[in-house]
Amino acid sequence: MSFSFEVKSRIAGAHGRSGVITTPHGQIKTPAFIPVGTKATVKAALPDSIEELGAQAVLANAYHLYLQPGPETLDEAGGLGKFMNWNKPTFTDSGGFQVMSLGVGFKKVIDMNGDSLNSDDLIAEKRERLAHVDDDGVTFKSHLDGSMHRFSPEISMRVQHQIGADIIFAFDELTTLHNTKKYQEESLERTRLWAIRCLDEHKRLTDSRSHRPYQALFGVLQGAQYEDLRRKAAKDLGEMESSGISFDGFGIGGALDKSKLGTIVGWAVDELPDNKPRHLLGIGEPADLFAGVENGADTFDCVAPTREARTSAVYSATGRFNVSGGSYRKDFSPIDPECDCYTCKNYSRAYLNHLFRAKEILGPTLATIHNVHFIVNLVEQMRLAIEAGNFLEFKNEFLGRYKNAI
Repeated sequence: MSFSFEVKSRIAGAHGRSGVITTPHGQIKTPAFIPVGTKATVKAALPDSIEELGAQAVLANAYHLYLQPGPETLDEAGGLGKFMNWNKPTFTDSGGFQVMSLGVGFKKVIDMNGDSLNSDDLIAEKRERLAHVDDDGVTFKSHLDGSMHRFSPEISMRVQHQIGADIIFAFDELTTLHNTKKYQEESLERTRLWAIRCLDEHKRLTDSRSHRPYQALFGVLQGAQYEDLRRKAAKDLGEMESSGISFDGFGIGGALDKSKLGTIVGWAVDELPDNKPRHLLGIGEPADLFAGVENGADTFDCVAPTREARTSAVYSATGRFNVSGGSYRKDFSPIDPECDCYTCKNYSRAYLNHLFRAKEILGPTLATIHNVHFIVNLVEQMRLAIEAGNFLEFKNEFLGRYKNAI
């Protein structure tokens, strides 16, 4: 088995640490941000560009690849990395996010604000419920052609083994902050039982597919904003064994009240084994990354850097702004004078402003290269700060300058 995790340094007085994850396709120095390549591509960017800007791994989506082109195709190609010509580590999520997002009709957007009424029947306005959950799994309608499909823990494991990523996730039900506490408790138990089934099927598939590189399985912790549920989930999965194996690491998932992000991560980390990596699912804004790292998360993924880039929203050391705005028409400075990415070394804000206003494809590409580099490099700087013993100073200096919108 070529998967391991080693802790290198720690943040004094906090859960945060630096370390190294070793996979069959290379190492990941942590903490690290993992760009999202949902359909085996980071939108608007070449794989070579993503590697050159410093990304150590990419994360693809099992649900989307199951629908198109199909897991059999990726298996025949030799796995996700070979299929997309990416020679470094890969992740796939389990499809659990789609259980929630399709189920309530929100699709790509989930509420990260806890100030809302509880309802177990909430549906986004003018949306159709495309997924229905029961104790055995999920039945869902394809958003592509309306065909009906079924995901269970066993099917999710089979799909992810065929896709062939180095790190895969147990199938879970992701709830929203709108769900009642009673439903959160029921869902947590359902996810716990699904986790046992995932371990059993993962062991069976690992043994039967021994010609393929080992795939590490991470359990996924839910529990929304509730301390007792988060701690229970972490303790249950951290101690779980079935078919003679346990989880190789853990994903901290679910809709999180972002105002309490660090606290919620800390609850989980308190209960998890220290010698296994922790991935914080769907988190990618700078302040949230600092909170996650400080409280013990090792890796992160989020579509925000690439999605925002395609709308002209770009990051800088002083905050995020829309480069398509009128004030940048004749601004010949780079997006961020402190950035050494390909875009900032070669192009001006005025040029990107022109590309977005002219609806040229190159605009989203250059903005994506910059945004992904900015976030990947930011987390790399956090890692270096941990190892130098000055993480808190770096955090205070960065956040003292950075504004969410300027």
